[in-house]
Amino acid sequence: MENYKPLSSWKAKLHEVIYEADTPAGKLFDVILLWAILFSIVMVMLESVASLDQKYHAFFNISEWIVTIIFTIEYIARIIAIKSPKKYIFSFYGVIDLLSTLPKYISLFFAGTHYLVAIRALRLLRIFRVLKLMKFVGASNRILVALRNSRPKILVFLFTVMIISIILGTIMYLIEGPQNGFTSIPTSIYWTIVTLTTVGYGDIAPQTPIGQIIAVFIMIIGYGIIAVPTGIVTAEMAIGSKSIVTNTTNCSHCSADTHKDKAQFCYKCGHLL
Repeated sequence: MENYKPLSSWKAKLHEVIYEADTPAGKLFDVILLWAILFSIVMVMLESVASLDQKYHAFFNISEWIVTIIFTIEYIARIIAIKSPKKYIFSFYGVIDLLSTLPKYISLFFAGTHYLVAIRALRLLRIFRVLKLMKFVGASNRILVALRNSRPKILVFLFTVMIISIILGTIMYLIEGPQNGFTSIPTSIYWTIVTLTTVGYGDIAPQTPIGQIIAVFIMIIGYGIIAVPTGIVTAEMAIGSKSIVTNTTNCSHCSADTHKDKAQFCYKCGHLL
């Protein structure tokens, strides 16, 4: 266990309100925060409508500044209320919280960037912790673990798909040529990927019989390829289904979460939860 100094009483109380969803005050804080996020996102969406922006521009601007200032204070409070601020700052939620606060400030120098506050939608992921939806917390943790464990296999799979796309794209360039819209190998690879993923924009289409036969071959391969990542992730989910974490307690010392149910000490630093 590493040495640590306990948080002062007011910092401990602040941590309890900001980070814990188990207490009435903490739950109220997070619910208000979620409503503020929703309000901000709706305001940005409405502001993008030209007719509404012309009529209510001042209201939209003031509302967004108020919400941004609130989120700025909240971000600073989260840093103050934890023993190791770096753990929060560089965590997933810490990065998201920062990115969702910056756009309005950046818009002072670069017009239009305030629309990036839509990133705040990611902060709504906290709703699973706030409402204590344990089944959903467990399911989300299972998916994250499965994706993490599947990463090497998926990367190899994507690398293979890219090689296939380059080869088939080059073949289509040689067969169809610029006269049929395949003006370059990159363009042909773009068409191959669009066809392989069954998107089929239709902006480019093979005209020669051989090209059409290859296109049919690519389409058939596409159906099989789409199912591969799903199978990889599903297999990993089946393997890790026995270790579902539903505990929402956040360590005040190192910000570690995903503790086991009824845990009294942090599994990472040994701090009392």
